[in-house]
Amino acid sequence: MLTLTESAVSAIRSLTSQPDLPGETGLRIMAQGEGPPSFQLALAEGPVAGDQVVEEGGARVFLEAGAAEVLDDKALDAQVDEQGDLAFRIADQGPDA
Repeated sequence: MLTLTESAVSAIRSLTSQPDLPGETGLRIMAQGEGPPSFQLALAEGPVAGDQVVEEGGARVFLEAGAAEVLDDKALDAQVDEQGDLAFRIADQGPDA
């Protein structure tokens, strides 16, 4: 199952804790197109039927079935660049995951 780094948990909590968003809001990851894996990320008010739900440290991620299959042994990380832009990236899980 996809794991979340501490940075990703913090970033997702920041994104989903806005006062105008429902309490069940999470980050939804969907597979995009054919060929090499690519993904679309969007805030969602809840999981869609068939989604795998990953909850960690108060952060919720909804994985569309195709994305869940590809990301099963991966970790989601988040970083903020020099301009203050948030970027998520997929990495291999560490040996202790």
